[in-house]
Amino acid sequence: MPKTRQQKQEVLDNLTADLQNAKSATLVTFSAITVKSDQELRRSLKAENISYGVVKKTLLRKVFEKLGYDQTPLDNLNGNITLAVSNEDEVAPAKLVSQFIKTNKGMDIQGGFLENKWVDAVKINALALLPSKDELIAKTVGTIKAPLNSLVNVLAANTRNLVNVLNAIKDQK
Repeated sequence: MPKTRQQKQEVLDNLTADLQNAKSATLVTFSAITVKSDQELRRSLKAENISYGVVKKTLLRKVFEKLGYDQTPLDNLNGNITLAVSNEDEVAPAKLVSQFIKTNKGMDIQGGFLENKWVDAVKINALALLPSKDELIAKTVGTIKAPLNSLVNVLAANTRNLVNVLNAIKDQK
């Protein structure tokens, strides 16, 4: 059953709002993907709070026009189009889609948005190689924590050595 004008407008408004508020989005074309693989991708994206769906090119053109984006990237798109949008993490959509494409052929990253600017597929693939926000935070904390651990070990060494000497004297007597 075809969608009514009101339903189409609602979809257009939702997509526009998603792209306006997005930290990043990844645009993907696909030609041959199984339902099982698609469900697997959807589950992994949903677990990371990333919205994902198939988008018609004409609808995407209207969204681009409404947001004032250049429509040139849409001219070269062939096949079905999907869009993965994240409001929380800049790296997550590109990373998850890229990992999925490695094991499932039939999908290609065409580009995406980063901070409301269009970026090409090369930059999205480079973005997918970056560590996630949580990994970067963990590395930063580890880097800050390392000198403190060393300081604690140095300060505790004298006490530890004193205890070892006293134990040796006790064992001798």
